[in-house]
Amino acid sequence: MVQAGIAIERQENLAVVTIRRPERLNAFNQKMFEALEAAAAKLAADSGLRAVVITGAGEAFSAGFDVNPDNPMVASMAAAMEHQEKGPIQGAIADLRRSVDRFVDLPVPVIAAINGKAFGGGAELAVRCDMRVMDPAAEICFSEVKLGLMPDWGGGATLARLIGPPAAADLVLTARRVGADEAFRLGVVNRISAPGDALACAVEMAAMIARNGPRAVRSALQVIRAGRNLTLQAALDLEQQLAGDLIASGECLHGIGAFLEGRVPDFPT
Repeated sequence: MVQAGIAIERQENLAVVTIRRPERLNAFNQKMFEALEAAAAKLAADSGLRAVVITGAGEAFSAGFDVNPDNPMVASMAAAMEHQEKGPIQGAIADLRRSVDRFVDLPVPVIAAINGKAFGGGAELAVRCDMRVMDPAAEICFSEVKLGLMPDWGGGATLARLIGPPAAADLVLTARRVGADEAFRLGVVNRISAPGDALACAVEMAAMIARNGPRAVRSALQVIRAGRNLTLQAALDLEQQLAGDLIASGECLHGIGAFLEGRVPDFPT
């Protein structure tokens, strides 16, 4: 499926989502935000899906928000700025945030394959995913303040929780470009791929996840995501509740039975 620059390719029980607007370094305009939200709805309805990988076409992951005048969102915001109206601007930010939120909140793990430049909103989209694989030649840059803007796809707040406020302040406030080695050292990315293999490495990671119990993965992921905002005690309580629900579902009978018989488990969807 290809819609307004967002393509979905199903690979067995995985999905690869590709941002396809290479002539603009995969920068997002209004139609692409709408397409990302539509892709999220389609993937959320896929009961057989076990993991999602998102990457970019060409030399970039994504340059973020398309600030060119032919993006209708730019014209709308410019008119609002001229009249000093906050409402339309807040509405536009809420719309793009909704699109990103719905994609990264899919009930299965979402992995960003950072194949090239991830700038501005592209960097934000990457850090909002559950995991990240980065090409050794790729760069990530929270570039918004260079334009007199700030992160508004949820990436600034997420980055602070991911690597801590001081390190996040360094990356966001300087707007400097960060290579793969430093990104890995800071904890921005999980893995550095072989040259040119970010997508293949991310798909391999997704395939490893997909071989595990699907309900177990979703339940563990729910605790991990909730733990960003909950107190430790609340997260522990949620983990206990979901672990009990998971055992009661009987999914572990397939895994334990396969382990005892020395075979690979075949978990039902």
